[in-house]
This record gives sequence, C-alpha cells and structure tokens, in this order.
Amino acid sequence: MSKFYTDEKNVLIIIAILKANGIRKVIASPGTTNMTLIGSMQHDPYFQVYSSVDERSAAYIACGLAHESGEPVVISCTGATASRNYLPGLTEAYYRKLPVLAITSTQAISNVDHHVPQVIDRSSKPNDTVRFSVAIPIIKDADDFWECEVKVNQAILELKRGGGGPVHINLPTRYSRSYETKELPKCRVMDRFTTIDKLPELKGKVAVFVGAHRRFTLEETETLDRFCSANNAVVFCDHTSSFKGRYRVLYSLAASQDLIDLNAEKPDVTIHIGEVTGDYTSIAIIGKEVWRVSEDGELRDTFRKLRYVFEMNEKTFFERYTDQSKAPSDQYLKQCQVRLDQIRQEFPEIPFSNIWVAGCIAHKIPEGSVIHFGILNSLRSWNFFELPTSVTSMSNVGGFGIDGGLSSLLGASLANPDKLFFGIIGDLAFFYDMNALGNRHAGNNLRIMVVNNGKGTEFRQYNHVAAHFGEQAEEFIAASGHYGNKSPTLIKHYSQDLGFKYISASTKEEFESVCGDFLTKDCRDKPVVFEIFTNSEEESRALEMVRNIKRDHMGVAKSVAKRLLGDKSVKAIKKALGK
Repeated sequence: MSKFYTDEKNVLIIIAILKANGIRKVIASPGTTNMTLIGSMQHDPYFQVYSSVDERSAAYIACGLAHESGEPVVISCTGATASRNYLPGLTEAYYRKLPVLAITSTQAISNVDHHVPQVIDRSSKPNDTVRFSVAIPIIKDADDFWECEVKVNQAILELKRGGGGPVHINLPTRYSRSYETKELPKCRVMDRFTTIDKLPELKGKVAVFVGAHRRFTLEETETLDRFCSANNAVVFCDHTSSFKGRYRVLYSLAASQDLIDLNAEKPDVTIHIGEVTGDYTSIAIIGKEVWRVSEDGELRDTFRKLRYVFEMNEKTFFERYTDQSKAPSDQYLKQCQVRLDQIRQEFPEIPFSNIWVAGCIAHKIPEGSVIHFGILNSLRSWNFFELPTSVTSMSNVGGFGIDGGLSSLLGASLANPDKLFFGIIGDLAFFYDMNALGNRHAGNNLRIMVVNNGKGTEFRQYNHVAAHFGEQAEEFIAASGHYGNKSPTLIKHYSQDLGFKYISASTKEEFESVCGDFLTKDCRDKPVVFEIFTNSEEESRALEMVRNIKRDHMGVAKSVAKRLLGDKSVKAIKKALGK
C-alpha cells in the first residue's frame, strides 16, 4: 500500500520549509509521537533518513554529520524522556556552532502537568543547549497556520544566524493515521540577508511603510528620498513615523475609506521600517510582498506577507538599492497625491469631535513644536490631517497603553523648556496619568488638550467590534460615567490649583473663540489645559462621515460582501474581476 504525506498540517509545513531550505539529512529515533513526521519523510525520496535507537547517540551522530557535510541535520524523537537524551549532543553542537535542528514530538501541549503518560514539560532548556526554541501549534485554522509557518521559518533561519548553532522545535501531534496527502502546502519561505550577502532584485511598484520611528537625520532623509526617486517609490507615514522627506505621503485619509478600492495604489513590494504603527488603516496599502529592514534582523510579520528580512541599518539598505543612473521618477507619488486631493476636496462638514478639532487646528500648531497623541481615537483623528513640516509628533504605540501619555509628554518637555509641547489625549487616559500635572518639574511649555466624552469613546465607534452592544457597551466595555462623568469643574479646579491656565469648549463656536490661547507661542506664560467636551454619538458619526467621503463600484461591492460573508468573499470578488 503506497503512502504519501500525513494530513497533520504542522508536519506538512515543517517538511515544506525544510525542503525549500535544502535541508535533507535526518537522524530518526523510534517512537509513536514522531510517527507522522518520520512516516512522511521516509516516503519522500528527497530526504536522507538515518536511524538511531539511542537519542543520545543520535544527537552526536548529527554533530558529526553536520560538521563533515557542512549541512544542517534534523534529529527527530518521540515523547517522554527521549528529548532529555539529546542534551549532551546539543551542548556539543552549541559550543561548536553546529546546525542541528532538534524536532521533539509531543502530545498536545495542553496535556503538560496533568499526569498524562509520556508527556513532559519541554518549555525550559539549559542555556547552552539550543540558541533558539519554538513550540508550534496543532493547526485548526488560518491563524494557527500562520503561527506555525512563521515559527518554522524563524527556527530554520537561526541555524545559520550569527555563526549558527542548534535549534529546537517542539512539535505536537494528533496521531493521525491518514497518509493520503500528495502535495505539500504552499508555504512562505522567509530569508534573511546581511550586509555581506548578495541582495535579491527589487522589482515592480515599491512603497516604504514607516511605523513608529526615531527622528531621521538629514542624511537619512536624503538617502531615502534618493531611493524613492530612483525606484519611483513613495513613503507611507503616519504621525509617529518622523519622516519629513519629499516622498512622504500621509495616506490615512485615503486608506481609511470604506467604499473605495485602493488596488491601483497598492505596491508590489512594501519595505517595512520602524516599529509598531498606530495607523490601523495601513493594511489597505500594503503590497503583495513585504521586505522588513531592521538592525535587529528579527522576523516581524506584521502584515502576514513577509518575504525577506534585511539585518542592516536602513541607510545601508536604501543605498544598496539606489541606482543613481536611473532617471528620477515621482509618478507613484503624484498618483497618491491625486487620490488624496480628490478626497480632501470633498471633506464634509462633520460634528464637533476630535476629528473636527484636528481639522481646525492641525495646520496651526506653531512651527518647531512637538505634539504627542493619545492612542487610537486621538492619533487616528489627527492622522487625517497634515501638521506643519517643522512640527514633530509621536504617540505611545510601543506598549499601546493609555497609562503614560501625560508622563511621556512631560518627560519630553523637560528636554527643551523653550519649545512648545502639545498633548492631545482622551479623558480616560488623562485621569489615568493625571498625577503628571502635579510634578514640580512641569513647565510653562506644556499645552494639554483633554477630549472629554465621559467614556472610552473608541468602544462606541460605529465600526468597532463592540458596536453591536449599543448602549449596553456603556457600563463596562466603554467604562462610561467615571471621573465626574464630564464634570465641568473637576479638571478645571485640579489644573488651576496646580498653576495651569484652564480653558474649555463644548461647541465649535466656543472652540474657535478660545483656541488661540491654546496655540499661543509664548512659553513664558502659564501651561495650558484645554478641555473639549464631546459626545460619543457625534464622535462616531464624524468618523463614519470621514471614512465614507468617496466610493466606487468595486469598493462598495467589497464592503457589502465583507459585511455579509467575511474576508473570503472579498478575495473571491477580486479573483472574479481579475484584481
């Protein structure tokens, strides 16, 4: 009876990625738990499988084979104490930097610590046995598949990184008896490059996506602009990206449109730099393939399209891919700018809200100032509008909490008492960190806007996953009614007693009459707290209006299909229309 591959998808992914990386040598020890892996390998003529009853000996055989052949070697064992016997050989491999991949099979990880026979805890390894270890899941859905795919790529890349060494994969099994899978799944293979490697060719439409980023030097800015000019590329940014070059595009307003199709603006390759982004709409403009550039060299598969990781600084990467003999081009930049201008020209009159405030004063923030945004609603609202070029901006999107916005603003303001530091923050975040206002180092250069809607308005937005709770979201999910429940005097007295100037507004007219005091350039006057009273219904309505400024047939079709049938229907529509 002919056998093919197991139907256990985690095993299939391992085999597919091993083959894609040219890894074929395997030392197999007997057992039931690793049966699906070895049973699949032994029927694939690609693999060279050797048997070793003793796992201790198997690991040492792998050391010798890896050293002599110059190739990575897989060792596979069953459950119980079998993996413990790998430790002496893995220690040898560790100190000699030998590429030995230990795949230790196990029952479901959930069985650990429940007195299930032949199940031990492999989560802790001696420091000098493996340089990297992952536990991959039993695959039940697309998220499990993605997790497994990434972790197996991580493990295999670590075999040769930094001189190489042994790596561990803990592989759970269902003990499947089906061996009828004839083709391996299509898996992404991720490669890592350093400065000494020959780099892959960059082809097609190219965009750079910048997450939260430290300030760019003038030299770094010019280097990235030259890269864009030579490759007809653009740089997609938000207010945490810090890039101010010619090819910068603040694209959140276009990317957030619910009813337009952005396929024409999507690149073939997205070059991902920076760290965590607070721009949730960014997924709309990520290309077919992502290249990650970072000195840490880690696999950060933010958009689940990662192909290459470049372990080098950004300047080196962009210089390597800049052919200055090419004629300068900005066609892609102009294409994006035209789309943005079309949307901006039709920007609607929206209710009094964080978005309205941002549209009213973003361009009026004094030159040379710094502005910090609270996460989610504040950052998103202001990402729709440009700031003056000389204004720098950031948000606490690293940990993405609401607990330290004012303290971060205070700390930044101490660096330069002669520069204005603005903060835009919601009421829950303000009260979470309000002690910062009482710090005796707080200076006159602080300008704090509190958008007070009496709750976490994010959870009441029309497109939030909690929207279906309606008013029931108020009590617990949106935490409505705390901290004075939009008291007109609580923040006023607190800030005034601490020496701040206090102003407030509940309407557009009131805002326009007092916002000049908030925007004053004089750092010698008192620091300012500006409290804006809005309500969640108008915040949500403003966002919905802004996200539906433009529409096209494909965008409407995708939106309706996604609402009714989910993401798979969108892919089906694209395929049918040849998109």
